[in-house]
Amino acid sequence: MNIPMWLCWTVVGLLVVFSLILLAGKGSCLIAGYNTSNREKKQKYNEKRLCRVVGAGMGILATIIGIATFYRFELPSSISWIIPWGILGTIVIVEVLASTICKRKSSSTRQQ
Repeated sequence: MNIPMWLCWTVVGLLVVFSLILLAGKGSCLIAGYNTSNREKKQKYNEKRLCRVVGAGMGILATIIGIATFYRFELPSSISWIIPWGILGTIVIVEVLASTICKRKSSSTRQQ
């Protein structure tokens, strides 16, 4: 690959920083779709839990990209599956968790 290694490590570093911000329960503005939704839709989700789920997923993605960068994107055949399947699996798992465990049980109890 002709991508400079400093650029790849910069991307990994940014992903780690964003992951740490999200894992702290802050940075909901970094979550695409959530930051642009209206107030009623935002109240359906537990914001801290959503931030932590997305932050964990981003941390896993940073690890995958970091491993690939360490090997200069020429992974050994025993772990060459990690880039396509690891990234796809992480995205699917984060999406499922965000749709299930991050939703509030009932919005009517919150308003009372």
